[in-house]
Amino acid sequence: MLNIKVLGAGCTNCINLEKLCKEVVEENHLEATIEKVTDFKDIMTYGILSTPGLVVNGKVVYSGKLPTKSTLTNWLMNAMASQN
Repeated sequence: MLNIKVLGAGCTNCINLEKLCKEVVEENHLEATIEKVTDFKDIMTYGILSTPGLVVNGKVVYSGKLPTKSTLTNWLMNAMASQN
């Protein structure tokens, strides 16, 4: 199961990244939990300087922009494959 965290206080890109994660998980039938992290202190523990941030299975994958759907799909599929 993937553990996905979207880091951001609520900006448009943060909201869109959360929606995009849910779409990719649903469309690809992935087992995943998606958590929205909005507390600034919690976000800072990941060492990112700009939001949105994406953390998959405890590793920061991306920050600062909204990835394309195909890029996000690739990251999540690779993360799932590396678990097996």
